[in-house]
Amino acid sequence: MSSFAFLSTHAFLKAPIGDAGMRFGIAGLAWDGSVTNRPGARFGPRAIREASHMLCDGVHPLFDTTPLGALTDLGDLALPNTSLASMREAMAPQVEKLLAQHHMVWLGGDHSITLPLLRAYRARLGRPLAVVHFDAHCDTWEDHFGEPSGHGTWVHEAMSEGLVVDECFMQIGIRSAGLREAREYVRDRGGLIHTARDLRGIERPADLAALLAPWRDRVARHGNPPLYLSLDIDCLDPAFAPGTGTPEPGGLSTNQVLGLLEELADMPCVGMDCVEVAPPYDHAELTSYAAASFVWTYLCGQIARHARDAATPAAPSSS
Repeated sequence: MSSFAFLSTHAFLKAPIGDAGMRFGIAGLAWDGSVTNRPGARFGPRAIREASHMLCDGVHPLFDTTPLGALTDLGDLALPNTSLASMREAMAPQVEKLLAQHHMVWLGGDHSITLPLLRAYRARLGRPLAVVHFDAHCDTWEDHFGEPSGHGTWVHEAMSEGLVVDECFMQIGIRSAGLREAREYVRDRGGLIHTARDLRGIERPADLAALLAPWRDRVARHGNPPLYLSLDIDCLDPAFAPGTGTPEPGGLSTNQVLGLLEELADMPCVGMDCVEVAPPYDHAELTSYAAASFVWTYLCGQIARHARDAATPAAPSSS
């Protein structure tokens, strides 16, 4: 867990620590007790923070803005590390408090953290969410090798609990081996899946925008529900992200993911997580740098969106 002593020099982008007045917040969820292959994601939040210091002044070249001045780092949540149920129980009140204060980005940790986060957002917002899920794995299993919940079950659980709008759930980068029932679960529930194979050769902004267009239409038809992004770093090919617990060859490029995040920046996002960064398996910090850039791009895109919204005159009243 990253202490405040550590954060004094290693906060994300060297942002101020624990400032309740900032619009955006970063917090770590240093848990990897639900992994099925290699542990190590509990060290992800610290590594992502350190990698973010390579972003220098933090001004994004596309959005021409920086999170600095609007961002605070809130450290890692205090969580037990021996029981998934205990972790989620301890996590809930801390998440609820932070959601009341900030637009949050969560640094994992393994992907089992996303289910309690979605529960918290659903409770706070009073409606199901749209979700964009970047991952090599479908995470739709009904159990976790005999256990009822884990990092490979959260999508199935979120849909079963009504936390998300099924038709507005989109998966990007899926490519792992799996039974048809799990692999096609999201599509069978009415959602969209863009596999890694579907994205081969698609990198230009115009082509990525066209890929997202059908999903955008669905979101609009459902009244633009709040959008949550969940980004498992193993959506990337291991050449771009070797530092993860369950690497899958044949994945996305860093350029593709950055392009998709840029294209999604105008959507009504309410939060994001970046999970499964496992520094013990990284090489030259490639994975941590990618994760830091993804989080930074998300934050800059949302800051730019809020600025545009604030500058747009209100529609005249018809009364």
